[in-house]
Amino acid sequence: MARYIGPKSKIARRFREQIFGKDKVVEKKNYPPGQHGNSRKKVSEYGLQLMEKQKAKYTYGILEKQFARFFHEAARHKGITGEVLLQLLESRLDNIVYRLGISPTRAGARQLVSHRHIMVNGVVSNVPSMMLKQGDIVEVREKSKNLFVITEALTSRSSNKHTWLEWDSDKMSGKFLAYPERENIPENIKEQLIVELYSK
Repeated sequence: MARYIGPKSKIARRFREQIFGKDKVVEKKNYPPGQHGNSRKKVSEYGLQLMEKQKAKYTYGILEKQFARFFHEAARHKGITGEVLLQLLESRLDNIVYRLGISPTRAGARQLVSHRHIMVNGVVSNVPSMMLKQGDIVEVREKSKNLFVITEALTSRSSNKHTWLEWDSDKMSGKFLAYPERENIPENIKEQLIVELYSK
């Protein structure tokens, strides 16, 4: 599956948010890139909707077709479509690895999964887009527990701030307890604008 590998600071500046993590460039230049980035211009309703969709795609590291599939899947579920969309995105394996603190970034989490350092329910998985279900166990593979990038991330890991996940530091494993409520998803995404865009 292809993914965006271009300059991340440029994308973050477009949205005026540090969507890929702490970024000194965004802190210094909090305006869109380009010759006219620092000028004021009115954005249309469609432009705002499109921007929210793009922000969500870059935040979770997925491309257009895959994002559209997530949306149509969310539309089939009961509940508020926008919230269900974010819940589905949060349940991806690479995102769970990131939320558990095994990697400081989603891109890093994706790489750990792709390189077979992560197990799901006792089985090695190399599919970052794997959708987890309630009760699934995500753990670091035994021979990968001394990997520097993992130990460094876990050393700087804060206490479990996601109530919908459970972490066992001794086993280096976490449990996906439930799909998160909207207030427990920290991403600054206006999901209703995405719903309105796809409803056109």
